[in-house]
Amino acid sequence: MASGGSNRLMSPVELAEYLSVPKQSIYERWRIWGLKPIKVGKHLRFRERDIENWLEANRVSY
Repeated sequence: MASGGSNRLMSPVELAEYLSVPKQSIYERWRIWGLKPIKVGKHLRFRERDIENWLEANRVSY
């Protein structure tokens, strides 16, 4: 699979804005969605390229 996006780390708030979902959705569903965060101290961060790959893998075809 091609790796899109960058190595930039996004906070849950930035990810929520990027996905246009409430911040609480990120905290409640990242495990269910299969997202793999990186812990920086006690904080979760999400690599932009991992999010891009996840979005591509979950694309709905009509």
